Amino acid sequence: MKQKTSIETSSALTDSAPVISAVDDKNTFATLSASLAEIRKLKGVIGYILRSETLAIVDLTEQDKIIDYAILSSQISESSLEMAKQFNLSNIESVLVEGKNAKVLCMSVGENKIGVFMEKTATHGWIIQRILL
Repeated sequence: MKQKTSIETSSALTDSAPVISAVDDKNTFATLSASLAEIRKLKGVIGYILRSETLAIVDLTEQDKIIDYAILSSQISESSLEMAKQFNLSNIESVLVEGKNAKVLCMSVGENKIGVFMEKTATHGWIIQRILL
């Protein structure tokens, strides 16, 4: 079941753009944080990065590589958005990049960006479903 966010519109805005309630965004972040904490316990999961516009949570086994993991997940997210634009694709729900020994699952849920790092043998399908609940 996907999370619903309430959208409010204000007549004070000149272009009548929808405004997403900050309370719902914080609730989404907290829900994702709880889900990722459970996912982190799974065999083969190396760690995760969850970030919003104002908050971030990093839980990685290799603390000395936090910057490397952060750059990697950011580059994957940005590159996938660029490829989606180039090929006229709709919104990308998730991106999985597999390397020789590991893989990275990158997702966007609302304004929140997620990077889950795992061993190559870990099952990522269940992780996607768990995050989108």
